[in-house]
Amino acid sequence: MLAILYLVHDLTDPAVARRVTMLTAGGATVRVAGFRRELRPAPAELGAGAPIDLGMTRDGRFAQRIAAVARAALGLRQALAGMAAPDIIIARNLEMLALAHRVAGLYRLPPAIVYESLDIHRLLLGSGAVSSTLRTVERRLAADAALLMTSSPAFLREYFGPYGQVSAPVELVENKVLALEGERGMPQVGPRFERPWVIGWFGALRCSCSLAILKDVASRMDGAIEVVMRGRPAYSEIPDFDAQVRDAPHLRFEGSYRPEDLQSHYAAVDFCWAIDFFEAGQNSEWLLPNRLYESGAHGVMAIARTNTETARFLQARNIGIVLDEGSADDLVARLSALTDEELVGLSARQQALDASTWTYGVEDCRALVKRLAALAPSQHMEAAA
Repeated sequence: MLAILYLVHDLTDPAVARRVTMLTAGGATVRVAGFRRELRPAPAELGAGAPIDLGMTRDGRFAQRIAAVARAALGLRQALAGMAAPDIIIARNLEMLALAHRVAGLYRLPPAIVYESLDIHRLLLGSGAVSSTLRTVERRLAADAALLMTSSPAFLREYFGPYGQVSAPVELVENKVLALEGERGMPQVGPRFERPWVIGWFGALRCSCSLAILKDVASRMDGAIEVVMRGRPAYSEIPDFDAQVRDAPHLRFEGSYRPEDLQSHYAAVDFCWAIDFFEAGQNSEWLLPNRLYESGAHGVMAIARTNTETARFLQARNIGIVLDEGSADDLVARLSALTDEELVGLSARQQALDASTWTYGVEDCRALVKRLAALAPSQHMEAAA
């Protein structure tokens, strides 16, 4: 059985638990080590054994994270004492890639390193000395990577290719919903076709511009549109999030959620806000977010902004709502002109798509683990023999 050590930036990130579940369903044994961004316990679905906690890091505080990584590197031998040598190390983002090299050096037969990059941080994209230095560090650390795992074709087209950051083979692993029990398809519960229409903004709530737009639209449409938010507010980006929501009409925040809650949450909304201005012109244009697949798997239409990868995804399938600018004026005008007949047609086209558009099943998990297993040093030695 393939043994994987998964080095992660945040043990409390639900997306980490989803990747561990995917690898485990594919037949691998996974041990997780990493930092945490919150004091709350890590999810229970974090592989074999208790996760190895490397300490706290702070969202948005890059210097603090570098210092935490340096401290963790010094204590890795002790932290991993007693753990059998892994076949593969998956490093989720750049700082964990640095630790992966340190871990690999602890073993007589170094495990293969897989670089998992699901966001391109803005510090990597500037023209100054800091950005140039970080790109150089990434190129050097990724030089020995056996595989690059990423979640959007745009990351390859706009960053990894033009900047020449990684020469390793690429595995595209989208942020799809896991459908591991029973049929590959999932119950499609929306839209409700009832007024008022409800927009759901679920997941990482880090975009202050999105909050301002949704507040404005909810207020201007005066009850014709309601906005429901669920997930993890990024207080480092929106420090007054609670106050803004508390004072806003027709807009509410209903806390965090678990994957098993998605069906009931999406049953209560008609549209998914899939627009992000957090790193406009860069990562926000290129990503294919979790909420795109979550909403699609549950029959809810996404709202995107033109010239983004999310919009291209929707337009290629003739589904969803794509706004020119993603502004409050755009959204008010589009929803005001949207008829029930058009809504029914949009919904019908979306629900006619194959479930694989939105979900990964058990066979997809097995295929990924098989791909990773081919990278293991032991496999290469057997082939040579």
